[in-house]
Amino acid sequence: MTTSDLIGVTAVVTGASRGFGRSIAIRLARAGADVVGVARDRAALLDLHEHLGASFTPVAGNVTDPDLAAQLISRHRPQVLVLNAGATPIAARVQDQSWASFSDNWNTDVRQSFEFTRAALGLPLDAGSLVINMSSGAALAGSPLSGGYAGAKAMVRFISSYAAAESGRLGLGIRFVSVLPKLTPATALGAAFVDGYAAYSGTDRATYLTQLGATLTADQVGLAVTEIATDASKTAASYMLTAAGLQELS
Repeated sequence: MTTSDLIGVTAVVTGASRGFGRSIAIRLARAGADVVGVARDRAALLDLHEHLGASFTPVAGNVTDPDLAAQLISRHRPQVLVLNAGATPIAARVQDQSWASFSDNWNTDVRQSFEFTRAALGLPLDAGSLVINMSSGAALAGSPLSGGYAGAKAMVRFISSYAAAESGRLGLGIRFVSVLPKLTPATALGAAFVDGYAAYSGTDRATYLTQLGATLTADQVGLAVTEIATDASKTAASYMLTAAGLQELS
């Protein structure tokens, strides 16, 4: 991959102010894309703008706003749309959750995927466009300390597959892909749950990290998303992502 692979391409990245989203925005910009970064934290977006310069456009907004998706797609006509934003779940057992905490990821992560997917199909995006939904490895393995998080991330993957089928049925030529990163301490969310699951399993953090294996970094997530956007051989509908790279899921 060269720094010119995405020259002339506009990419919209949600949740771009921190964690995976920030790394994804940086890597897409380094590959030549004009990146529109969306998040609620305006100050963090402006900080990223200072880092990336004219290749980055900050947009402060709430991804659950039903009008935001249509506005961004209509205004920027992205060829790459990365749906990365999501709520941080509370680390607690199911009996210690409230319905509000249990359903938070459904109201944020799933709604984001729903609203942006609906806009991408309905407006629609141009043929050849790519929509990447960031799901989670928890969608496959479950996550008993995170309320409805695992189910929400499974639904995000389902929405991506539903949208791919609709794109094919309608002849839109829009590609939909879901990416399921493995649990990692590289983000604030992941670090909290590494600590939570270490305590839950009666071990210490270092031992639990050893059990997890090689650590997936935020930069590796950014590289993997850019790889999907630039490598014509990456044609799967869904990928697991670990420190070893992208692995196709059936």
